Amino acid sequence: MGLLDNLKAKIGPAKGKVSHLAQQHEEKIQHGLDKAARTVDQRTKGKYSDRIQSGTGKAKGAVDRLAHKQDPGQETGGTTTPPAGPPPAS
Repeated sequence: MGLLDNLKAKIGPAKGKVSHLAQQHEEKIQHGLDKAARTVDQRTKGKYSDRIQSGTGKAKGAVDRLAHKQDPGQETGGTTTPPAGPPPAS
């Protein structure tokens, strides 16, 4: 086994635990991300608002993917979650 195979084998059980915890505490995590974003935005006096919103959206998307990860035996139904943020310009 190579180094990456060893790492994957060791990380596998932790991935399930993280997914379960994200599912249990999704609202708290989302609230914490919002609170942190507001605090940073206030302290930077709005100078980096766009970047803060972008980063917060990406973090929320990652939490959402972790919390709603399907079991290997389940089908997803062919739907995908749209990315966070404004809709694309037409």
